[in-house]
Amino acid sequence: MGKPKLKKLHIRQEWCKGCGICVHFCPEKVLELDDKDKAFAARPQDCICCKLCELRCPDLAIEVETEDES
Repeated sequence: MGKPKLKKLHIRQEWCKGCGICVHFCPEKVLELDDKDKAFAARPQDCICCKLCELRCPDLAIEVETEDES
């Protein structure tokens, strides 16, 4: 079984409160906060699908969808 490949990084900005936890935990620095303090994927091509952002987000605003999921 190979490494999971990112299909889509869903960030519900209306749910995001801008705490920055996802930015802090991302090992590849994929996520950043925009000028409104909302998370966005600045470098989605660097995502390794570890799902730390999804697991740590207290607002459930992030979902990492991989190609092997339906």
